[in-house]
Amino acid sequence: MEALWLLIPVTVLLVAVIGGIFWWSIRSGQMDDLDGPAYRILVDDDNPKDIKSSE
Repeated sequence: MEALWLLIPVTVLLVAVIGGIFWWSIRSGQMDDLDGPAYRILVDDDNPKDIKSSE
């Protein structure tokens, strides 16, 4: 029972630290989509814009 007096505050502190690190990672852009732009290049545009060639 006496161990709970140590474990509960340590657990609460650990959860707060992990939550703070997670919140920081979300706010600083660490969870941004890195694969989306790579796949977007591969999508073929069926209606290309009018490109006037210099003839």
